[in-house]
Amino acid sequence: MFQTIRKAFQIEDIRKRLFYTFCMLVVVRLGSQLPTPGVDPTYIQNFFASQTGDAFNFFDAFTGGSFTDMAVFALSITPYITSSIIMQLLTIAIPKLEEMQKDGEDGRKKIAAITRYVTVALALIESTAMAIGFGRQGLLVEFNFVNAAVVVLTLTAGSAFLMWIGERITEKGVGNGISIVLLINIISRVPDDFVSLYEQFIKGKTIASGALAALLILAIVVVLVIFVIILQDGERRIAVQYSQKVQGRKTYGGQSTHIPLKVNTAGVIPVIFASSLMQFPVVIASFLNKTNGTGIGSEILKGMSSSNWCNPNKPIYSIGLIVYIILTIFFAYFYTSITFNPLEIANNMKKNGGFIPGIRPGKPTVEYLQKILNYIIFIGACGLVIVQVLPFFFNGVFGASVSFGGTSLIIIVGVVLETIKQIESQMLVRNYKGFLNTGSGSVSSNSFLGY
Repeated sequence: MFQTIRKAFQIEDIRKRLFYTFCMLVVVRLGSQLPTPGVDPTYIQNFFASQTGDAFNFFDAFTGGSFTDMAVFALSITPYITSSIIMQLLTIAIPKLEEMQKDGEDGRKKIAAITRYVTVALALIESTAMAIGFGRQGLLVEFNFVNAAVVVLTLTAGSAFLMWIGERITEKGVGNGISIVLLINIISRVPDDFVSLYEQFIKGKTIASGALAALLILAIVVVLVIFVIILQDGERRIAVQYSQKVQGRKTYGGQSTHIPLKVNTAGVIPVIFASSLMQFPVVIASFLNKTNGTGIGSEILKGMSSSNWCNPNKPIYSIGLIVYIILTIFFAYFYTSITFNPLEIANNMKKNGGFIPGIRPGKPTVEYLQKILNYIIFIGACGLVIVQVLPFFFNGVFGASVSFGGTSLIIIVGVVLETIKQIESQMLVRNYKGFLNTGSGSVSSNSFLGY
């Protein structure tokens, strides 16, 4: 990884892309500190401080703290993430969108444009709900139409501007723009989390006990990072053989290849879906000040809050953790089923004369792929559960409450690995260009790369 970064800085074009990305990320962090006009930031901070659970840690981590500070980028890119998920689901439900997706680059551009419009609409709805709901309770310095409209327009414009920055990083930077914006927001909260861990487990302790606690914390973080790297990079390769075709004097096909199936087929989506579904009722109850009540409803809400899981004094609340695990596994199967179609893969292989050695084309190939896929999904979902549950365990048993959990860790590792691969691919393309430009052959680099 460090060797790749070192080589990247030696190439002028990639060095410019890295610098452009850095400048855009500076703008992101500056916008996360700018206060929204007409807002009393102490109100929202006091409101979140009064909440007994950690229902808002999810938003706080994804927005880099700008949500609790009610900054210009308070909504961050969460509307874009929600919009992208909605569009992926609608692509399966609406045939016209499915046709767009299969229509090559033009179709993908149309879907991207629709995603932008949906993002702005969601940001407008969320900012309006916050301006009216919190504004009546003291969020606005003076609750009136003008102040509420300023807050709505500011938060909506901030979310749209972040989406634009993400697209510019993808186009002129190192790629993965939206993911990198999300990454820098999550990383910005990590120092505060380590300070919290230091004050809780190391500060005031003897040198021996403090050093032991620091080593244990470091070891846990390192082990989790290594495990996530293995989970993200692991894949099952299914061998595929293509039959030879003779046309005139030329022979086509006959080569061997493989279908790479990632172990973590659904990425972080199952964890985000399960976390959102579990935390949504808790967030709504917090807005209505119903979290501290009594009765069955209040107990159910406490069981749904991750801050109460794995607590030895209240084991009954850990039933919510079991529900969370079941939801994670369910969404792993659900999301993979709508993004990977074994029937389509088998048909494409059959049309191109491909087959899996030892498996007959057609229905047997579909059944074989589905069987392997089900096994891989379960392994990947179990890996996600392990990464996500360990922070809950240390939170419940030792009280080690931090804003970054398994979800954030998977996102950090996944985005870093993918960004490094993007940089490596750009370096590889440049090396091909340099080789072809300096060579004595008559083939130009543009024709070789398909431009």
